[in-house]
Amino acid sequence: MKTIDLRSDTVTLPTPAMKEAISNAELGDDVFGEDPTTIRLEKMAAERMGKEAAMLVVSGTMGNLVCILTHCKRAEEVILGDRSHTFLYEAGGISAVGGIHPHTITNQPDGTMRLEEIEAAIRGDNVHFPRTRLICLENTHNRCSGAALTLEYMKAVAELANDRDIMVHLDGARIFNAAVALQVDVTELTGYADSVSFCLSKGLSAPVGSVICGSKEFITEARRNRKILGGGMRQCGIIAAAGITALDEMVDRIADDHANAQRLAQGIARIPGLSIEQERVQTNIVYFDMVSRQIKAEELVSQLDNKGIKILLLGPSRFRAVTHYGINSEDIDLTLTTLGEIM
Repeated sequence: MKTIDLRSDTVTLPTPAMKEAISNAELGDDVFGEDPTTIRLEKMAAERMGKEAAMLVVSGTMGNLVCILTHCKRAEEVILGDRSHTFLYEAGGISAVGGIHPHTITNQPDGTMRLEEIEAAIRGDNVHFPRTRLICLENTHNRCSGAALTLEYMKAVAELANDRDIMVHLDGARIFNAAVALQVDVTELTGYADSVSFCLSKGLSAPVGSVICGSKEFITEARRNRKILGGGMRQCGIIAAAGITALDEMVDRIADDHANAQRLAQGIARIPGLSIEQERVQTNIVYFDMVSRQIKAEELVSQLDNKGIKILLLGPSRFRAVTHYGINSEDIDLTLTTLGEIM
């Protein structure tokens, strides 16, 4: 029986083309700057993001941490959303490792932070306060239903930051999902950020890895911070090879994931006992709630799992399902049929 795993797009498996690329990758020592496949990936990623340079890291969490460490010194401050991945799910690394103070602002349902609240959060030059150095945005925004931040919003934040001599980092783990949803080139979004990180291992389906991009000077300093974190790798062309294939072959198909998420959301809306805000589903992430008391949330997840379908339980009655490579429309229909039967 096929397992339909909707817990996350991190569960994707590499494509046959990726496996072939891995087995045939030309390798060298990347710490010495001699891995040709990694060099090729980094050049490709920088060009795709519209930046001067790029660097491969092992994960999105490391990517965000390296970027924030590079932008900020100890006892300086970063402004970020209270539902952002960096604040909620990265083990407090910016504080624990970098001594950097997180200043959180409420994320709105569309993933934005109000501009007036960002401006109010920027510290004045006062010995009592940490210096505000950075604003972090997340696009798409995981905990805000996979919302895609618009070009207009990205531009407005960038202008505010520039006026106050503050940098902008973009957690673009799913930035290609945002570009596909908004029907824009990805560089139109990344152009408003001084640095960007994006994952190879989510919608792009590579087995591991993320890339950070920025100016040449930024990436040079970021390499030092990656080394401090133990992130220097040797023959990492075996990772980069799959990433190259991902960038070459897996971006356009993201639209299929979005279509499957819409199909799932529309079906959930028709199931009595479940509740969903369909208008919030823009990309590949679907959040929904149980309003019936006839079955416990844990029991629903367990019964689905017994039938080979996995979803993520996020609270007493809240669930997440994420579409990705390996999930097709027939899988969505079977999931909906099974959900309906259990409810």
